Amino acid sequence: MSALTTSQRLNWKTIALCALAFWFSGSLLLDLVLMPTMYMTGMVAEPGFATAGYSMFGVFNRIELLCAAIALTGVLALRSSHQAIEHWAVPLAIGLLGIVMVYTYGLAPEMSALGLQLNLFEVTSEFPAQMNQMHFEYWVLELMKLTGSGLLLSQLYRIVQ
Repeated sequence: MSALTTSQRLNWKTIALCALAFWFSGSLLLDLVLMPTMYMTGMVAEPGFATAGYSMFGVFNRIELLCAAIALTGVLALRSSHQAIEHWAVPLAIGLLGIVMVYTYGLAPEMSALGLQLNLFEVTSEFPAQMNQMHFEYWVLELMKLTGSGLLLSQLYRIVQ
């Protein structure tokens, strides 16, 4: 089998740019529309919210993993083909993948476990103290993710033009 010709090669600039743009916009939609709506309507106080939230965020976290992996692959492909990509783009893409892995395999399962109501006869209306700490950790990581993905997005957009 012969090597790919120039016209058959994947356009990693566009693929990575689209994955990052989709991921960035999805994160903003979740953070600025969906989460505030759930808090204002009182959905977070419902007894089944932990299970529903874990299902919803579990799906979104897997999509984030896919987008972060595509972005990292794109950055590595651009770097190996000697494109004009900054030296900090690879560590930033690895860091973004790390943040999403912490969400998916660390924070989301722990937060959902804290929110589960195991005794059906006992009604609790307050959050555990650990939940507030985990929300703080989530928002710190989310700000880091949005800042990092915005920087990487602007870097890839600059290269595409």
